[in-house]
Amino acid sequence: MKRSWLAFAFLAALALATARPAHAQVGMDLFKRPAITKAFHPVVGKGAVYIDAGRDGKNTRTIEIAVIGKDSIEGQEGFWMQFVSTDDQGKTIVGKSLITPADYQMHRMIFQQQGQPAMELPANMNPARKQQMEENFNDWHSVGTETVTVPAGTFSCDHWRNDKTHTESWTSDKVTPFGMVKSVKANGETELLSKLVDNATDRITGPVKQFDMQQMMQQMQQRRQQPQK
Repeated sequence: MKRSWLAFAFLAALALATARPAHAQVGMDLFKRPAITKAFHPVVGKGAVYIDAGRDGKNTRTIEIAVIGKDSIEGQEGFWMQFVSTDDQGKTIVGKSLITPADYQMHRMIFQQQGQPAMELPANMNPARKQQMEENFNDWHSVGTETVTVPAGTFSCDHWRNDKTHTESWTSDKVTPFGMVKSVKANGETELLSKLVDNATDRITGPVKQFDMQQMMQQMQQRRQQPQK
């Protein structure tokens, strides 16, 4: 499946909950921070690499998640999380998000598709979307501890389950930054391929433009109207 940089933005947001770019978690109140986030421990320069595949073994991609820097936002210490997704055709999409660990909120989101200018998306969510994300967090519950073996090795993990989405995740405090070792859902699974990312650097290049939703919709409409070759 080919994913646009906009789809990857959604993926990165979701990564805060399960590290499968699947579900970005913002707007969480400090006192409501769910237990599943306890493995989140960012270390600048450190990261991990995952192999992500569909249930049929197709649409495989690698995802590198690393911490590339720190910043101050609203009086808090924030960390820049970088997500680099490369599909089985070699196409790469880079995204980075500024996250404050104390309240687990995302403050900035910047994405860049291969060969395209970098775009910054609004990080704030509308109330309905925010509530949906908070409910998703609350749906996760612990089912104990297990030893899990993935391509990167064997880990003692906390096992989490979301009965509504039929998703399971295994996390370890030995893996930075999100702790995820493995995640399984209906349409595929993600496994830790390597936790040896070190001295990670910013992969976003060139000037960053503000995302214009109206302009994107116009471009999509123009593409639909173009005759098929």
